Amino acid sequence: MTLETFFVFLKRFIPRKLFVFFQPVYHRLLAFFAALIYCFPSRKIFVVGVTGTKGKTTVLEIINAILEQAGFKTALMSTLRFKVGDEEERNELKMTMPGRFFVQKFLRKAAKGGCEYALLEMTSQGVSQSRHKFIALDSMIFTNLAAEHIESHGSFEKYREAKVELFKALQKSRKKKKVLVLNKDDENIKYFLPFKAEERWAYGIEGRGFEENGLGEDFKKLYVSKFILRENGIDFEIGEKSFSSKLLGEFNLYNLLAAVSFALSQSVGESVIKKAVEKFSGVSGRVEFINEGQDFKIVVDYAHTPDSLQKLYEVFQASRRICVLGATGGGRDKWKRIEFGRIAAANCDEIILTNEDPYDENPAEIISNIAMGIESPFKYKIMADRRDAIREALRTAKKGDTVLITGKGTDPFIMGPNGSKIRWDDRDVAREEIGKILNSKQE
Repeated sequence: MTLETFFVFLKRFIPRKLFVFFQPVYHRLLAFFAALIYCFPSRKIFVVGVTGTKGKTTVLEIINAILEQAGFKTALMSTLRFKVGDEEERNELKMTMPGRFFVQKFLRKAAKGGCEYALLEMTSQGVSQSRHKFIALDSMIFTNLAAEHIESHGSFEKYREAKVELFKALQKSRKKKKVLVLNKDDENIKYFLPFKAEERWAYGIEGRGFEENGLGEDFKKLYVSKFILRENGIDFEIGEKSFSSKLLGEFNLYNLLAAVSFALSQSVGESVIKKAVEKFSGVSGRVEFINEGQDFKIVVDYAHTPDSLQKLYEVFQASRRICVLGATGGGRDKWKRIEFGRIAAANCDEIILTNEDPYDENPAEIISNIAMGIESPFKYKIMADRRDAIREALRTAKKGDTVLITGKGTDPFIMGPNGSKIRWDDRDVAREEIGKILNSKQE
């Protein structure tokens, strides 16, 4: 029996009220023993944390691409995958930031494997269980903040405070050259400005967001002066240097700027950064195109907040949009369901509401909550079976249309009642169903 298993076993015999009272101590003890068992591995490697509501996975992957282009050996832990050097595996835990023993074991493997950087996606949920404790951080990157996990934290303010805790951890870290990277265009930047580091960077679009003179003289600034959002990418300029990326949408411009800021803090050359950015083709399940030879676009995206859904729909506003959506996570953040319906009605030409991850909640109730945001006379379809919904969207799509399948991205399961789960991948299902449609047309 491992120490972690012992703690979980012991928890069963503690009265719930007593456990709730001592819960913070319990989580902190687990974090300490995990770090102790694996010999505090974060002290031996440069640890980069990325936090925010959206963009964390993409920022990590861009940073990873740049560092690898520069010849560094990296480790990466995200919603999408776990990677140490050339070894990687898909994250099937349905957890962005896994348990304390998992994280410390991962860092130990990265340090022993000769990795120079460990790139970690860090979450507010992880903070609430002290999963960030006893990780010696070298850098924290802030992407943005929007309403999310409100019910689990109790309020947006408490959600934001959980993010702030990560920057407190950076400031307390004993690492020698700490790096702070902040999105100047997010209104919540003011909550992160007080934190000190040997090097502080602010990124964003010139003329937007926080006033430049409010950042302090010690901030290094990475501002875009000109940019063009194309149908197949982004062109942008930083100073006199021009960049071109295959990523889509203004939200990805911000992700690129966050990654480039960090790379510059590590003295990676602009020519290396430019080459890596131009080669980087995107992240699985994030604005991922499915192309099986059809004459319309199929896009799978993780969009699971109102803001991310809105920004995704805006990328494809030039085409007719057929939207397949549900609501991420039964029993949580119910407030955003009506918003999903409202945003879909304002941006989509056809809507198909379907099941996503109901957990212990009635899927029909979740769908009806979303439908409340779709005002008459807008017509929509309800197809509870997610495969049927995807099939219907593909069947009705015409030349030049865009089918947008949102909410799951690369999520490997549909989560049902009592911990049940069904193996799933929106991308595989879309490929299978469009393949059937194309084959039937050829017969």
